[in-house]
Amino acid sequence: MSENKFSPFARDLLEKRYLRENEDTRSMFFRVASWIAGAEGKDSKEWEEKFFDIMNSLDFLPNSPCLMNAGTSMPQLAACFVYPIEDDLESIFNTLKLAALTHKSGGGTGFSFSRLRPNGDKVGMTGGVTSGPVSFMEIYDKTTQKIRQGGKRRGANMAVLRVDHPDVEEFIDAKQKEHRLNNFNISVAVTDKFMDALEKNTDYDIFFPSHGNLRGKKNAENIFDKISYGAWKNGEPGVLFIDKINRKNPLLKLGELEATNPCAEQALLPYEACILGSINLANHVKEKKIPLPPLVKGGGGFSDENRIDWDKLRKTVQVSVRFLDDAIDVSDFPLKETNEIVKKNRKIGLGIMGFAAMLMKLEVPYCSIEGIKTGKKVMKFINEIAHRTSEKLADEKGEFPNFYSSTLKKKRRNSLVTTIAPTGSISIIAGTSSGIEPVYSLITRRQNEEGKKFEIVDPVFRKKLKKNNLSEKEIVKDIIEKRGIKNVESVPEKLRKVFLTAVEIEPRAHVLMQAAFQQHVDNAISKTVNLPEDITISEVKKIIRTAYRTGCKGITLYRQHSREQQVLNIVCECESTGMMKENDDER
Repeated sequence: MSENKFSPFARDLLEKRYLRENEDTRSMFFRVASWIAGAEGKDSKEWEEKFFDIMNSLDFLPNSPCLMNAGTSMPQLAACFVYPIEDDLESIFNTLKLAALTHKSGGGTGFSFSRLRPNGDKVGMTGGVTSGPVSFMEIYDKTTQKIRQGGKRRGANMAVLRVDHPDVEEFIDAKQKEHRLNNFNISVAVTDKFMDALEKNTDYDIFFPSHGNLRGKKNAENIFDKISYGAWKNGEPGVLFIDKINRKNPLLKLGELEATNPCAEQALLPYEACILGSINLANHVKEKKIPLPPLVKGGGGFSDENRIDWDKLRKTVQVSVRFLDDAIDVSDFPLKETNEIVKKNRKIGLGIMGFAAMLMKLEVPYCSIEGIKTGKKVMKFINEIAHRTSEKLADEKGEFPNFYSSTLKKKRRNSLVTTIAPTGSISIIAGTSSGIEPVYSLITRRQNEEGKKFEIVDPVFRKKLKKNNLSEKEIVKDIIEKRGIKNVESVPEKLRKVFLTAVEIEPRAHVLMQAAFQQHVDNAISKTVNLPEDITISEVKKIIRTAYRTGCKGITLYRQHSREQQVLNIVCECESTGMMKENDDER
């Protein structure tokens, strides 16, 4: 891969965050491939070459800590960690120390604050009272502010509180002020009992989870109103459907999942960590015309559509699963408890990026039945190949040690295999769309930390304009003036539908796409349902209910211009992270 294949902004990002001294991208990928292949013993050279090839071609990239740290003096390779917080000061501050060390190594952390006693409760024999979960979140936030992940990025946290905790209302309101808890995303862990009470418009029980003692009741509709208002006001809180998450947990005998990583796609047990990686789907599309069979109408000619390269995708999945599994064995986790549980469960998080770019190459609208069917078909294929690869690895290297405590029927090397992360920085490096998100803007103006500005026209869009003999200069001008492509009449209607951006797509289509992918993902999906500025709170409620009914494990919403400082705009004026929320660049 030649250096000039990277966009100017990608090169700047690589230089600022990823490349070591005297390193270019090829040598970075070689450093990472060599380190990961070290797990392969006598076959290390063979796998080093294969690992290098899938990264250098940008067909696959691992999470940021892997690119930054592999082959260095601090080879901590995981992006996602969850640590427990018990109801005592020693646990609270021990976990805070662990979070600081994890952020320093490049990882992001998630916590459930549900075990902490509520604000105003008496403390032991002292006669004093507690200040509650939110007050300790503020301490964590201030500590995080002082530490940059891996010395290069701001730390990222997820705070989770159960909907049946007495302080749930204070938690829901915790980020209503613009600059409060900037280093946290927050999510309410919503139960099936709560959703049932919501449907019946009844009250539900509130209790202190650590002790199980009933603390009264709250009205489900009132709490749902507060959650929906917060999501409408500024995108906080998100919602985790915690019982759905645990029903799909193959290791439930080892404990319930209570918290996730900062972007909510990876639920983990206490002390657990996970290394993520993403396949670039845009690179798995055949560009050449495909002959049509004679029996097809118009057969004997050629199709103008591109086609998915299933053979290449199969091979990429197989090598990627092995890469992530090997990464577990050569990663230096910050805690012995983490090292132990990671190697007993061997969770990996293989996901995708470039899905929107793939659809645009295929000229399939994101918000269409065909688009949703394509997403489901692609992810089903990836998930099945990933599972088969993990099964073969179990035959070769042994199943994960906790297999016999799991609900899985077939032996696998990894208890969980697939996850879809937001791929903030690595999708910029790969020059493609992030995760399963639609393209947020066709014209992006990015700014790095030194104030240097970059203007980027979506590369697939640029090629389609050229192919259709359309003037890029004039159309870009029209898109900027009209705040999107929907009403740019100089672009043919078919292409306008293909290139609709995130805010131009109906919110329901966002949810249905997430639900389609979730059917074939072991863990969960990081996705933002982008909402138009004029959407009502009533419509937000419908979106959350739809997410629950369609099988999503959680939902994150963001209404256009609902924050004073918005990282992305329709014609993007972006900070260097290029992300929707503060903390989703850690992948």
